[in-house]
Amino acid sequence: MTMGLTRRTLLAAPSLLLGTARVRAAAVTDATGRALEIPATVARVFPAGPPAAILLYTLAPELLLGWPRANRAEECAFLLPDICARPEVGRLTGRGNTANLESVIALKPDLILDVGSTAPTFASLAARVQEQTGIPYALLDGRFDATAATYRLLGALTRRDAEPLATYAEATLTTIQGRVNRVPENERPRVYYARGPRGLETGLGGSINVETLEFLGARNVAAEQKGGLATVSVEQVLAWNPAVIVTIDRDFAANVRSDPQWAGVTAVRDGRVHLSPKLPFGWVDFPPSVNRLIGLWWLAKILYPQHFSEDMRELTRDFYWRFYHVKPSDADIDRVHAGRD
Repeated sequence: MTMGLTRRTLLAAPSLLLGTARVRAAAVTDATGRALEIPATVARVFPAGPPAAILLYTLAPELLLGWPRANRAEECAFLLPDICARPEVGRLTGRGNTANLESVIALKPDLILDVGSTAPTFASLAARVQEQTGIPYALLDGRFDATAATYRLLGALTRRDAEPLATYAEATLTTIQGRVNRVPENERPRVYYARGPRGLETGLGGSINVETLEFLGARNVAAEQKGGLATVSVEQVLAWNPAVIVTIDRDFAANVRSDPQWAGVTAVRDGRVHLSPKLPFGWVDFPPSVNRLIGLWWLAKILYPQHFSEDMRELTRDFYWRFYHVKPSDADIDRVHAGRD
């Protein structure tokens, strides 16, 4: 595997700024409408959660102070080694927030970056943390269809050229959406998204966890109830009887075909249980960030193979080079596509 950003490139990163020495602090409005005073030089960024860490890594890895959790060796095999090895700094938002404000201040970031919901609750949290720390806290829109706009805003915040990644995201969503729009309603499969070793955690209608499935026009069998993640019973899945199951859990994928409780589900009977790739980050969610762009192609080919003839190997190689700054070998791609650690 070769690296897309060399050590020399990272050491020279300040030259990527748009005239850093001549740039004054400027006001940038984040996705909540809050005007932030951004320092002339942004060299250290604290990611409030995993989506922010991934987004920042793809555009400007050298700015990343650390990761919400330490990366595993199998994940670092698909990222720049020096950046991937940066320390665990905890998280300020999401499940199990583990960073306290004192530890954040001690890291001396120029900016706190958050990506996710821009609802008033989270906007209020951003404003409160900024007031307590004195550090600009930018909250960006984490919705999948806002990816291009989010990249452009991140570029303004960090004074980096985000246009290549924004354009890629825009083109991907436009191309795929255009084809999906031509798929007849009767060709859109009923899909169940299975999480956990028993496959009984799923995303309800409108959940960010199934955002890409719903973007593709798949009929999420759990969509009747709106919300986030929910635990259901095997009996409920049997009643839904999905034609396709997508899972992120390798144990469930390995065992479901021989589990008599699941034998009556059409997706299991027809061999349409698909284990999502997840190195270095999940392709469907987990976490729900820009890593889902390559997963959109993968899901589209699973759901509508007759409409998507692209070579997933080439798409994967290109995406990993553009976004993760590494060029995976054929063996690397085989490992990723297998959905295993």
